[in-house]
Amino acid sequence: MAQTIAQMFVEKVREQPDAVAQLSKDKQGIFQPISYSGLLKNIEAFAAGLASLGAKRGDRIGLISDNRQEWLASDLAIVGMGASDVPRGCDATPKEISYILSWSGCELVILENDKQLEKVLGQKDAMPLLKAAILFDAPQPGIAAAAEAAGLTLHAFQDIVARGAEAELKRPGFYLEEVRKGASSDVATIIYTSGTTGDPKGVMLSHGNFLHQTQYFPEKFGLKSGHIFLSVLPVWHSFERVVQYVILQGGASIAYSKPIGSILLADMQAIQPHWFPSVPRIWESIMDGINKSLRQMSPLLRSLFSFFIGIGESRSYFRNHLLGRVPEFTPRSRVLEIASSIIPFILLEPTWKIGDLIFFKRIKAKLGKRFLCGISGGGALPGQVDRFFDAIGILILEGYGLTETAPIIAVRERRHPVLGTVGPAIEGTEIRIVDDKGESLPPGKKGHIQVRGPQIMLGYYKRPDLTAKVMLGDGWLETGDLGILTFKGELRITGRAKDTIVLRGGENIEPVPIEEKLCESPYILQSVVLGQDERYLAALIIPKQEALTAWAEENGIAFVDYEALTQLPVVKEMIDAEVSNQISQKNGFKPFERIVKSAILSEPFQPGRELSAKLEMKRFAINEIYRKQIKALFQK
Repeated sequence: MAQTIAQMFVEKVREQPDAVAQLSKDKQGIFQPISYSGLLKNIEAFAAGLASLGAKRGDRIGLISDNRQEWLASDLAIVGMGASDVPRGCDATPKEISYILSWSGCELVILENDKQLEKVLGQKDAMPLLKAAILFDAPQPGIAAAAEAAGLTLHAFQDIVARGAEAELKRPGFYLEEVRKGASSDVATIIYTSGTTGDPKGVMLSHGNFLHQTQYFPEKFGLKSGHIFLSVLPVWHSFERVVQYVILQGGASIAYSKPIGSILLADMQAIQPHWFPSVPRIWESIMDGINKSLRQMSPLLRSLFSFFIGIGESRSYFRNHLLGRVPEFTPRSRVLEIASSIIPFILLEPTWKIGDLIFFKRIKAKLGKRFLCGISGGGALPGQVDRFFDAIGILILEGYGLTETAPIIAVRERRHPVLGTVGPAIEGTEIRIVDDKGESLPPGKKGHIQVRGPQIMLGYYKRPDLTAKVMLGDGWLETGDLGILTFKGELRITGRAKDTIVLRGGENIEPVPIEEKLCESPYILQSVVLGQDERYLAALIIPKQEALTAWAEENGIAFVDYEALTQLPVVKEMIDAEVSNQISQKNGFKPFERIVKSAILSEPFQPGRELSAKLEMKRFAINEIYRKQIKALFQK
């Protein structure tokens, strides 16, 4: 049995050398196939080229790029020769790139294009060990001179491949020889994720961490050679990355697209994928696109569609109860469940089939005639989105995981999906729910989620202090999330015990640096950033009373009392302007970290209520106390 990702891939190449591994667009926008043997040939050449630059076993090599065929070739070349890649996407800021490359001690970095190189050059002084860079896209004239002036040797990807091909002729079998040396405990990657202080943490994942999942999913979900996956998610994230390894394990194909509506739908028609891994935001966008199309129809057709959606949701309700596909947080009688569900389901089925014939089949055709299943991860799938697709007959399997678990902990079973949960733990993985004292809780009780299994990380790179905070001994990991187990072992996520916010698009955001920046405004005393499992960030703002009162008097704004002042539209406009000014790209924040909506509170947070004795925010208490205000912030 394979011990490393590269060994697994080489075995698959031997089994099916001519099968299609990748589908990537050419300059004319036509998908061109690359076989498993062709991909291996590219990997061998690139690995030999890396070795010619001095790369060796145990090195850390930066990989800053979005999804493309060269990414996988580079990744497998790096990990196959016993090195570790340090990945990031093209949305990374110069400061982030500088931090992860310097902290991990990278001497070589692979970059997508000149734009990423410019980020590196602007921070080169902070990366004294970095000696060389490889660009996927051919560098523009003049950039090489700028790199050389900064002490960085620049290479084109194709030049390194060509150099490696020549080296292979002189020393055939270099890559395969290195692959054979690999062990499951070898570090495959160091993926940096933000910490509570704002400083990234390097999650060390081994080959064994990933292989635990690749060996589980193909058979479990009926993945076959010839199946096509459409790839749109950032491959440097652990979710999309393990998906690609699963694809290779199953002998299937990866087709590269973009998460842009028009491009995505066109590629679905061109490729006709069997599987589509995505984040909640994309599924929500698909649903919104359907609803947008409906608004262009006649009132009669809109009413008819709404009627059939209602029928579909009722049918799903009774079907799921009939088949035992509902969360069981308290013991239930299956006999009564079946008896109460079977007749309504039978009565609803013919009407649903009419709706399917008129509307639903057309929607499903947009995903392609071969579409089998969608996979959702990187945040909680909104209930209304989940129910909508279930109502029209599109299967979505929601999963749950962390970067620290490479990432999959649980996922709905294809043959028995239970809506309202992320499914049971995958094979070989244990989940337990504990209270604040660490005592195990029975099914149906909410508490902290802890997990144990072969996919648990090796630790945080050079941060044993942070590792010790989450690794509890005896193999258990504290996830920082809250949840409930059903009596059948499925998991429902109910919240987060840690501060990190995950948007529906899968973006991980640390609220503390944003909140600290907001409070730099002369008019903001306290703030709390919100947005877990939402499309955007929002905030509750507590102004500085004296400063706000003085501002109002200076601007001739009349008010009865301070509480009334905080509710004036002119005050809201001023505070919104302050928020926008503080949380902006000029201050180093990313577009998805922007505060889209805010609500002003007149009373400061108090110890024992919103604050702990240490004056730390009790985020879950705030979510409960201000439930109505928070709900309003995220309503359309």
